[in-house]
Amino acid sequence: MLAAVVNEWGAVPAYAEFPEPQPRDGAEVADVEAAALTNLTRGLVSGKHYASKEIQLPAIPGVDGVARLADGRRVYTGALGSQGTMAQRTLVDPAGAVEVPAGLDSVTAAAIPNPGVSAWLALSHAAAVTPGAHVLILGATGVTGSMAAQLAKTEFGAGRVVVAGRDRGRLDWLRSAGADDVIALGTEELGERVTALHAERPFDAVLDYLWGEPAATTLTALAASHSAAHYHATRFVQIGSMAGPTLPLDAGVLRGTGITLCGVGIGSIPPDALVQARTEGLARLFALVAAGELELRTVARPLAEVADAWTAAEPSGTRVVLTP
Repeated sequence: MLAAVVNEWGAVPAYAEFPEPQPRDGAEVADVEAAALTNLTRGLVSGKHYASKEIQLPAIPGVDGVARLADGRRVYTGALGSQGTMAQRTLVDPAGAVEVPAGLDSVTAAAIPNPGVSAWLALSHAAAVTPGAHVLILGATGVTGSMAAQLAKTEFGAGRVVVAGRDRGRLDWLRSAGADDVIALGTEELGERVTALHAERPFDAVLDYLWGEPAATTLTALAASHSAAHYHATRFVQIGSMAGPTLPLDAGVLRGTGITLCGVGIGSIPPDALVQARTEGLARLFALVAAGELELRTVARPLAEVADAWTAAEPSGTRVVLTP
C-alpha cells in the first residue's frame, strides 16, 4: 500500500510503498479516509518528543484519523505507535473506536479529536472549570486554543472568557464566538492587562498554549495582583509551547500565590479521565460540530502531497487533513 513513511528521526515523510498492516490482538484492517496533520504527529517522529520512545522506524506517522471498517461503519481511530493513520489502510480496534455520525464528513471528523479532546481534558480535568468560572486562554487563535475558548462557554458554562493571541482577525472572530474580552499580543501589554483583569475579577483557570515569555509574564502578572489577605486559587494549565520550551520564573510567584501548575499531554492524564474524554467527550464534540455549534476550520490535501504539507505553514486557526 501507499503511505507517508519516515525512515529517519526528524525526516520529512516520503510518499512510498509500505507493507500492508496485519490483523492482530482484536484489531482489524480498515480503509483510511482522512488523517489529521498535527504538531503532535510531527513531534512524535522528530525523535525529540517525550513519547517518541513508542515509535520504531521506519514508521507511518499519523495519530488521528477516520477509517471505514469492513462492515461499512466510519470510525475515529487513534494511533501512537509505528503504524499511524497516514496510509491507505491502518489497524483499528472496533471495541475502542468511536463511530462518526452520518452528518459529519470524514475530513472534519479526523481534525476534531486532537484539539477537541485536548481542550476537553484541559477544561474538565486539569482546570476543573465550573459554571461561572473566569478563564484566560493564552494562544487562543490557534486550532486547539480556539476550540477551548468555544467549549469553555458552551459546554462548561464559564462566566467570563478572556482570550489572548496575535492574529487580530481570529481574536475578533473569537469575540463573536463567545469570548468576553481579547488581548492582542504584540500590540497590547500582556502583563498590565492580566494584572488589571485579575485584580478586577480573579482568574480561576489559565489555559496556556504558548509557554515561554508569555507564560512567564502572565504568571508574574497574576502574582502582582494577588493579595495574601484575599486568597484565590488559580489553576495554570500548560498545554502547548509555541513560544518556547522553557521560561524564567521567580520562585516567589508560586510560594506567594494560590497558583497551581499542571499540564495536559500524553502521560499526564489518569486513564479513566482519558477514556471518558475519548468516548463520551469525543462523541459530544462530533455532535456539536455536526450541528454547527462548534467551529473547526479544515483544509484537505492528498496524502501524495504529504512532504509539502508537512513543511508548509498551517493556515491560522485551520487544521490540515490528508486524504489517501
